[in-house]
Amino acid sequence: MTIINNPKELQEACNKLVEAQYITVDTEFMRESTFWPQLCLIQIGGPKFAFAIDPLENNMNLNPVMELFANKNITKVMHAARQDMEIFYHINGKLPEPLFDTQIAAMVCGFGDQVGYEALISRLTGKKVDKSSRFTNWAHRPLTNEQIKYALADVTHLRDAYEILLSRIKNTGRLEWIKSEIDQLCNPKLYHVTPNEAWKRLKYKRYEPRYLSVLQAAAAWRENEAMSRNIPRNRVLRDEIILQLAAKPPTDVSSLSLVRGLSESFTKSLMGDSLLKAISEGIKLPIELAPKAPMKTDLPSGIGPICDLLKVLLKLKCEEYHVAQKLVANSSDIERIAADDNADVPALKGWRRNLFGKEALKLKNGEIALSASGKSLKILNVDQTSKRKKTAPNKKQIKKV
Repeated sequence: MTIINNPKELQEACNKLVEAQYITVDTEFMRESTFWPQLCLIQIGGPKFAFAIDPLENNMNLNPVMELFANKNITKVMHAARQDMEIFYHINGKLPEPLFDTQIAAMVCGFGDQVGYEALISRLTGKKVDKSSRFTNWAHRPLTNEQIKYALADVTHLRDAYEILLSRIKNTGRLEWIKSEIDQLCNPKLYHVTPNEAWKRLKYKRYEPRYLSVLQAAAAWRENEAMSRNIPRNRVLRDEIILQLAAKPPTDVSSLSLVRGLSESFTKSLMGDSLLKAISEGIKLPIELAPKAPMKTDLPSGIGPICDLLKVLLKLKCEEYHVAQKLVANSSDIERIAADDNADVPALKGWRRNLFGKEALKLKNGEIALSASGKSLKILNVDQTSKRKKTAPNKKQIKKV
């Protein structure tokens, strides 16, 4: 078990990985009482050894790690990488690249949507991952031997998973299939905190311009407060309070004190004054500048059953090719294809078109059909000649429900 707690040892360990083709990476962090995740441990595995880094140690300099992350010749392997990437972006302002996410890779290797790390390792290697230390206090020092063993096992098992998945993906020519998903994780915009967009996370049910303006203003105020004080959003204001403020905006301390869930000490404090100013700005915002909520449009008449058919086809094709449905098309894509043969959706482009899109259009336009055969479904080509010979049903024999 190796844990590094001084800059010299860290530099020496990182120097040994400069020529590596890949490194496996994981983190342990705490976030229950903070807005930003508190990084408590970094685990790195090379092809032959692994070590953990204690970032909480006094005078620890993480520059050698960041240099490894910036090395374009070394692939950084993670599982469900988004949270780890967010942490590294927050502390360094840069993202580790190039990236290989084993959870995304598993989606094109028959493991379904978002397979967990423990299940993936078990199915790929037959090994059991010990998760007993998963929810321990990683900020407490000293770390126990069990914690260190658990942390290092994450990157050593990940090494096996990476090599197996990479081999399968290369053999099936599917590297391109996961590229766009991994590219998204390497986009810095994904990790930017934009207070004016915070309102979109809330479960609102009204769409009037003034309501949305105040909702945006109050949510942005909370986001800024939570970031600056580094505390969870709901410790500043709970979601339901923000929804109340938008529904009936207070204009002074007296009306603010009537909002359920706000204490007297808050309403009469500088924070209360600051919140009132933010709400006032939301009220005064011109209607044409109010945020626009995405409105769910009703499907064109008659295409509901077509959507259902396309979903069955999607499931059939994804099972045939052992690909997660989520990676090929979502419900919105299906609806847009059902409504328009030329819909601008990923499912009608590139490898997704070859796997699903072409046959989706054929099914929609009556060129192929789905047929049940025992416990399975089959795709059949429709004989155009026989189709023309079919007679219309006798309307007198059909009863309307």
